[in-house]
Amino acid sequence: METIKGMTFGFMSKRGDWQNPRSRESLRLMQEHCSVEHVILPITVTQAHPQSVKIDWQADEVVTDEEVKELIAYAKSLGLKVILKPMVNVADGTWRAHINFFDHDVPCEPKWSEWFASYGEYLNHYAQLAEETKCEMFVVGCELVNADRREAEWRSLIAEVRQRYQGLITYNCDKYQEDHLTWWDAVDVISSSGYYPLASWEEELDRIEEVVKREQKPFFFCESGCPSRVGSEYLPNDWTLLGQVSLDAQSRWFQAMFAACDKRAWVQGFGIWDWKAFLYDLDQASQDTDYALYGKPAEAIIQKFYKSTK
Repeated sequence: METIKGMTFGFMSKRGDWQNPRSRESLRLMQEHCSVEHVILPITVTQAHPQSVKIDWQADEVVTDEEVKELIAYAKSLGLKVILKPMVNVADGTWRAHINFFDHDVPCEPKWSEWFASYGEYLNHYAQLAEETKCEMFVVGCELVNADRREAEWRSLIAEVRQRYQGLITYNCDKYQEDHLTWWDAVDVISSSGYYPLASWEEELDRIEEVVKREQKPFFFCESGCPSRVGSEYLPNDWTLLGQVSLDAQSRWFQAMFAACDKRAWVQGFGIWDWKAFLYDLDQASQDTDYALYGKPAEAIIQKFYKSTK
């Protein structure tokens, strides 16, 4: 696997967003400002609640296949490589990691088998689209922590995906979960969400390195980022953390992450979180407390690192 100099683009985009000229300009600026070579395109769909077995991947608000294909074509026209990433959110606001069912089927209760059937329809549809558009990588899941233990279902689903998509396949596990998955051998690339506190990178990389050595697979952080607010460098995964704006906190976090990872040759890249499809005005950057990067000092840090990385 080549080094991933990536960025996630357009998370939570709705139908029509990717056909808007503003989103095309945003994608171009992302490449220009951060020297990005890979764009991760998340297809975001929902299920009603954590125990729902129906994934509403054909809902009216979901981006259409046509606009996904058009944005992939535009990204490739810019010279970008594309990683397609179907994602499930829970409509009631529960984090997707808490999607969960009984380990053993119980009559009249929702079941893992029903959920995986719905998820499989969703995933296989986009696996076929990824093949048709020649995406460089396909992500079969993201941060589905409670589902991670369902090894047989994941192996079966990945086998189905391979019948439709011939490129590299990864699963984006959540932070601290890299050494808990038992089916890394089923994918081509190990990836995780690298939202680790500023001071703990070395410790966490030591732990992840053991997994990479054991599995003998390429590894990259499919997500990694930090909000620009006071205290977020110590808890970068908490998007609900309240605090005043601090562009310095975000910058220091990226500097610490890159410094630690640069010493580990097995870390083969990043999918930085994240770049918005619709950008705020540049003069508003200093007031933004989100993970967004446009116009913030972290932009230059990312660009410098990507330019210096082979």
